Amino acid sequence: MRALFRKHALLIISAVAVFCVSTFAFILLHKEVPVPKVTPLESQTVQLTEHKVIGKSVEGREIEAYTYGNGATHLLFVGGIHGGYEWNSVVLAYRFIDYLKENPTVVPKNLTVAVIPSANPDGVYRVIGKEGRFTIKDVPNDKKLAETGRFNAHDIDLNRNFDCKWKPQSMWKNRVVSAGSKAFSEPEAAALRDFVVAYTPKSVVFWHSQANAVYASKCEVGILPETLDIMNVYAKASGYAAIKTFDQYETSGDSEGWLASINIPAITVELKTHETVEWEKNLAGVKALLTHYSITAKE
Repeated sequence: MRALFRKHALLIISAVAVFCVSTFAFILLHKEVPVPKVTPLESQTVQLTEHKVIGKSVEGREIEAYTYGNGATHLLFVGGIHGGYEWNSVVLAYRFIDYLKENPTVVPKNLTVAVIPSANPDGVYRVIGKEGRFTIKDVPNDKKLAETGRFNAHDIDLNRNFDCKWKPQSMWKNRVVSAGSKAFSEPEAAALRDFVVAYTPKSVVFWHSQANAVYASKCEVGILPETLDIMNVYAKASGYAAIKTFDQYETSGDSEGWLASINIPAITVELKTHETVEWEKNLAGVKALLTHYSITAKE
């Protein structure tokens, strides 16, 4: 009798256990589990990137602009207006683009930064013999060839083709150079002009070589006050000398002067040599400029 009772008790206990386990499993399977809210990538960061072709060179090579951030204040950086002669300014601009890709939050929320790495791609190709990006290893050790790369495919100095005191001929060192048939006659200069008009930058930085200084810009009305501010900001942070006026030889039709004529501050950053990018110095200058415009926007 006791054995029969124990048998029944075990059966009852087993049945209860199976019922409990089944019930618990049913509850787990049918319980409404909250789904984690996923924030869209676009809302996790204010940094946006745009890459577009803003024009083409005489020989049909693309002139590109890379834009980072979506702030109301626009800054523009330009390399390579003197093509293969100042190829290191192109490499520096691409190095800056890589840095922005890797460190997007370096651009303050109130700013948008655009970079035109190569404003004279035909001049670059004449020296490098390669389309698009290149490295120092691609650069031939031929100074005479490098000098020819200063000009576009029409043999025009693009930094004499802008509308500030423009004239058909201008100077480079002790050499007379062609400035085109009229201001903005060259597609490269026109592309930069059209981008500036549409983008409306607060200020513009041009990278050149090899005067080892930061120069202010001016046209008929002289140097804009903000131009002096950003010249000093960049120079102090980078260690380059700050020089108000370039007077080594007469220039006309320069891009920086044209910007001054339309009330846009612009500075020319001249690297020390034609062979190096002086990355740390220029990164310090750029960061100081970003901080300057981040602070002034809050004042």
